[in-house]
Amino acid sequence: MSELVIKDLHVTVETDDGTKEILRGVDLTITSGQTHAIMGPNGSGKSTLAYAVAGHPKYTIPSGSVTLDGADVLDMSVDERAKAGLFLAMQYPVEIPGVSVSNFLRSSLTALRGEAPKLREWIKEMNEAMKEIGMDPTFSERNVNEGFSGGEKKRHEILQLELMKPKIAILDETDSGLDVDALRIVSEGINRTVERNNTGVLLITHYTRILRYVKPDKVSVFVDGRVVATGGQELAEELEANGYVKFSKATAGA
Repeated sequence: MSELVIKDLHVTVETDDGTKEILRGVDLTITSGQTHAIMGPNGSGKSTLAYAVAGHPKYTIPSGSVTLDGADVLDMSVDERAKAGLFLAMQYPVEIPGVSVSNFLRSSLTALRGEAPKLREWIKEMNEAMKEIGMDPTFSERNVNEGFSGGEKKRHEILQLELMKPKIAILDETDSGLDVDALRIVSEGINRTVERNNTGVLLITHYTRILRYVKPDKVSVFVDGRVVATGGQELAEELEANGYVKFSKATAGA
């Protein structure tokens, strides 16, 4: 059983107008084998939470703590966080020209495991994972994210997730830009990872449509850099019906 525990997390960023506080005291716990959905309007700080926990240098953390199984995540370098079991699927994955998907994935697994997977076993493992998410084997020969469609980028993120088997996965708007078929495939990949590998998932999204396929154990509403409400699937359904207005007004009046 693994736990990512975020306590009273404050995050700032430097702007042309000076230091801006984005996260204003976030408390969250993500546990093995569970999916915790974070929903909120644009600009509420959801992506900032993902990148700050992953170690993006753009963000400063003046106070608060993040621990994974009791170890101080904020004291780790970015690669140390990955080796400890953290995974981030970015909203906008970057292109890596000249690096094939196969080499990228094998190099990543080598860094995580401390030794390179045997080539024959690796090819079998990768091809099986690709088959499950409906990717042609020739996809592995393409350069990472170069010329990929939105759906291909997201499926590649899920391929990484399934092969790397992290303790905790933070998925930043994985449903963004997906058609119905791609959404279903990506959702099935998330569900497999939770069930097979006991991965804990922090699923960041604007919309409830992915939650028709990925059933969250918890749903939290994020407004103005804070968690303002937490519940179950019924909270997602309330958001689908009524939006964020109720929560935004409550925050404005606080």
